[in-house]
Amino acid sequence: MNAPPPDAETITSLLRSVIDPELGADIVSLGMVPAVSVDPDGVVTVEVKLTIRGCPLRAQIKKDVESRVAVHPGVTDVRIEWGEMTAEERSEVMTKARWNAREQAATTNVPNTTRVIAVASGKGGVGKSSVTVNVAVAVAAQGFTVGVLDADIWGFSVPRLLGIDEPLEARRIEGVDKPRIIPNSLPVGRGRLEVVSTGFLVEESTALMWRGLMLSKAVEQFLNDVQWGELDYLFIDMPPGTGDVQMGLARMLPRTDILIVTTPALAAQRVAARAADMARRSFLRVCGVVENMSEFTCEHGETYALFGTGGGQALADEIGVSLLGQVPIEPTVAAGGDAGTPVALAGSGRAADEFRAIARRIVDEVAPPANMAGCSARMLQMVAAALDAGQSGQSS
Repeated sequence: MNAPPPDAETITSLLRSVIDPELGADIVSLGMVPAVSVDPDGVVTVEVKLTIRGCPLRAQIKKDVESRVAVHPGVTDVRIEWGEMTAEERSEVMTKARWNAREQAATTNVPNTTRVIAVASGKGGVGKSSVTVNVAVAVAAQGFTVGVLDADIWGFSVPRLLGIDEPLEARRIEGVDKPRIIPNSLPVGRGRLEVVSTGFLVEESTALMWRGLMLSKAVEQFLNDVQWGELDYLFIDMPPGTGDVQMGLARMLPRTDILIVTTPALAAQRVAARAADMARRSFLRVCGVVENMSEFTCEHGETYALFGTGGGQALADEIGVSLLGQVPIEPTVAAGGDAGTPVALAGSGRAADEFRAIARRIVDEVAPPANMAGCSARMLQMVAAALDAGQSGQSS
């Protein structure tokens, strides 16, 4: 005796095991299955809406739907009716997929107590890497252990900006199955930098002709296979734009804060807004804006707004965050980068002071360290220093 045909709810439940390979969630929860029907003779019809009609994963989804449903008792045939999502439906599906990725993020080797700050921009040429390095060293100088990950795989420049050229090494770590990559370490005042970049793996003049998937895999390896150790902060120098690396980071480190860098120019501000939009669509917090190359003051004291004015504040107002600082154009910034001695480390002038002020705002207001033991130790040091200063003042 043949089994009776299943009901639509049973078929829908079966379809929850069909995973969209690209979006990483089941097609039912993503809203890709608007209708299921079962005829009295056991023929099952499943309506499947794809994000685009020519979706390259259509064949895989078809195979998975048929294999899950066809074997169920009472099913005599499986038919799929294909449809295409509207722009609104597609946007909703992508939002669900990004949320699922955030909630199901894979474990990385970055400690959970680390404050992760990705420095991003909408376009190249705004000084994003310079901002990353100078702010990172200024934070480290306050007594923190700071990681710097150069995720601009094609355009890596962090090694040169920090004056580090030692190749990365892999070592055996007790209790770990395979060797781990050891970051290059650089003492900075009372703190320390731990630095990783593809620039430590290839010559600076070598062109890396990698496509999107390889870029994402490289960043994934840096997050999973590097022995970062205990970090207070991890600054990630992102490539410009809103591509594969940015999406991969949102999936792997969903607790990341985004710091947007722009110039005062209107065009740069409008493009930078896209980076902020992508961050929020990926459920990442935008923690602030830094305006770089804000103005130039010549030796006679005249100030010139070479790239316009107001772009940083306009962007901060548009996306509802604080403008953390405006870094002026000064030759010392470029000279420090070329020499591998960031101006924020031991330099003087308005740019150096601004980088240090941005670092203080990050630590004190925008993204305080998550490691409370480190915070307590730092507070005790500050109290002790204040008491010493008070006693010194009384004795003088």
